[in-house]
Amino acid sequence: MTGGDGIAHADRLLGGVIAAGEGSRLRRDGFAAHKPLVEIAGVPLIERVLENFDAGGVAPPLVIVNEDERDCVERVRARFPGRPVEFIVKTTASSLESFRLVTAAPPRGRMLVSTVDAWCRAVDFAAFVEAAMRRPSDAVVLAVTPFVADEKPLWVDLDGDGRVSTLGGARGAFVTAGLYVVPESVRRATPPSGLGRLREYLGWLHRSGHAMYGEVIPTVVDVDRAEDVAIAEALERDAAIANPAGGRNR
Repeated sequence: MTGGDGIAHADRLLGGVIAAGEGSRLRRDGFAAHKPLVEIAGVPLIERVLENFDAGGVAPPLVIVNEDERDCVERVRARFPGRPVEFIVKTTASSLESFRLVTAAPPRGRMLVSTVDAWCRAVDFAAFVEAAMRRPSDAVVLAVTPFVADEKPLWVDLDGDGRVSTLGGARGAFVTAGLYVVPESVRRATPPSGLGRLREYLGWLHRSGHAMYGEVIPTVVDVDRAEDVAIAEALERDAAIANPAGGRNR
């Protein structure tokens, strides 16, 4: 939500979704759909993210998809008619390029960026948003999780105040979970040349002294492989059994 000056209202995060990856590992595992449309318990990943944004009170997002994923644009517009979701259709060289394109777009303000493959329950997503909004408005806030379901996790440790004390070590208490709250100052900052991956960018921010906090989500699945789909679907079934009246992904 923005005012006439194009500045986001302070009580609502802007939204961004990175969905431009090829999903090559899922393709190798036999999934024919483009990655944003891979389903967890019958719900495409992109729809899950949009539902989570609604649960967390995040503004309708700017979504980046690659040029082969125009069916994702069509699916979202058909599934959510009238919702002001905007798209960038561009094949990018890396997640960092996608991240930078999304975060550099107007309007100004704090933005929550989610990777399309960060699967979590809506209640946990909403709790992350609430916790992140309590952090200083000029801080980067990472979702972190102790649930490791990633071939190449980015390890994180937090101090007693929730600040990120180490990022990218050989081990850690948590791993990054694909959700990033980025303040206006960082959205407009120019990183050094030579950074090739999003994790390298986060490492640069941390080394540069930007305030960086972590907020813990108990369970987030990075959906890159068939086994990740199975894990997420098992968690969804368990949640449904535990709370049969709570609705999907609650």
